[in-house]
Amino acid sequence: MTIPSEETIISSMEGNMAKALLLTSVAPVAWGTTYVTTTELLPPDRPLFTAVVRALPAGLALLALRRRLPGRGWWLRSAALAGCNFGLFFPLLFLGAYRLPGGLAATVQATSPLVMMAFAYLLLHERATPLRVMAALVGLAGVAVLVMDPAAHLDTVGLTAAAGSVGASALGFVLVKRWPAPVDMLTLTGWQLVLGGLMLVPVSVLVEGGAPELHADAIVGYIWIGAVGTAVAYWCWFQGLQALPAGTVAMLGLLNPVTATILGVVAAGEDLRTNTVIGLLLVAGSVVAGQRRAGCFSFSPRRIVRRCGEAGA
Repeated sequence: MTIPSEETIISSMEGNMAKALLLTSVAPVAWGTTYVTTTELLPPDRPLFTAVVRALPAGLALLALRRRLPGRGWWLRSAALAGCNFGLFFPLLFLGAYRLPGGLAATVQATSPLVMMAFAYLLLHERATPLRVMAALVGLAGVAVLVMDPAAHLDTVGLTAAAGSVGASALGFVLVKRWPAPVDMLTLTGWQLVLGGLMLVPVSVLVEGGAPELHADAIVGYIWIGAVGTAVAYWCWFQGLQALPAGTVAMLGLLNPVTATILGVVAAGEDLRTNTVIGLLLVAGSVVAGQRRAGCFSFSPRRIVRRCGEAGA
């Protein structure tokens, strides 16, 4: 039996991590298109209907594709994950977005990496390195510089809702990692989308009434955010949570406001101001710095092999 060389092991591990990072990055980039899609294509003032359309059709399509329901012990877990990641997250997110200025809402969402790291420590015993915590703080500052309005009005209800949406999604993401699914991520994503969408239907009907009239632009927009911005994005995100530390995945989430800002400049004709450039650079730098971590992966090739060997990898 041929024993692979140290260089071969290093190359394979680095390649696998690079692929996982790239795949996971698809999610926040796709989520970053939601703002432009919503403002340019979707009917106004229907956030809960939009949330239902994002989750339920995509979930039903995945369920039809995989043809498998949760087994014993997984109905409650699936419901808990769906509630955190969709049923609670979407309404609280939209309530915060409506009650707060956009920049302040985005800045609150940028605390997600820190909250995920806290939950990862409590539930997974995954300790965040000082470098990663610092990178998350720099990323938060970068988002604030990118989108924050110094004259923004603080609304207590909106601020509480926005913070609640961060907490719900961060908990849900960490629970995906804590509870190893007995199925592939595509199936698990479908379960969550269906259950989360069903949770959202009565809320949408009670708050907003029936479905609005949909034109061609809206149909295209809903197909995009449902298929790509939800089904594909969450599958990529959950795959990343399965393969990478929660802290690593959390830092990639900051690509969301970066994508939204760039698309705003390119597609919506928004001004490229000095603070925009500074914020983009800060966030991009924090995302890169946040990928350095202790454990099996490091920028020192020999340390990779040694630490993985010590861990029994």
